[in-house]
Amino acid sequence: MADTDTGAPPKVVLVTASLLVAALAVAVAVVALTQRSSGQSEQNQPLALVSVPAPQAGSADCAKLLAGIPATLTSNGKELSPRTLAEPAPKATVAWGGPDPVVLRCGLERPPELTPTSPLRMVNKVQWLQVEQGDSATWYAVDRPVYVALTVPVSAGTGPLQTISDAISAKLPVTPLKF
Repeated sequence: MADTDTGAPPKVVLVTASLLVAALAVAVAVVALTQRSSGQSEQNQPLALVSVPAPQAGSADCAKLLAGIPATLTSNGKELSPRTLAEPAPKATVAWGGPDPVVLRCGLERPPELTPTSPLRMVNKVQWLQVEQGDSATWYAVDRPVYVALTVPVSAGTGPLQTISDAISAKLPVTPLKF
């Protein structure tokens, strides 16, 4: 029903419509904030990792390496915080960031892909074997007394590999390759 003087809708209709628009805006804001915080809380949840054979995970070399790795890693200019691992957590394993974390494992078995003709890359004085796996790659340090694996998402850039290479080269001596 229109106001007889101006032809405008009654004030009750205008006030109700305004309140509905404001309520809708608040609801959208709440949903957006909830979505954003649930993504952040996912990173705060313990990370479940599959256990892999790591016969030397309890070694002095792994303990020395883990004591020398940085608390955070930089990936494409973004700082990656350490992740808590879900129990039972694999020994000598550390992770950073998420939802696609960077994961370091120490004391693994020799990677089966390591052969005398494997293409190796030298990064900051450490020889690495790269094994690609879909949206990530696992890099194995193959010239140290223990095998170390660093799994990184393809989007991570080279920062994590360089930082971990520095820690490995500072803490573990070079050894001949074993095939």
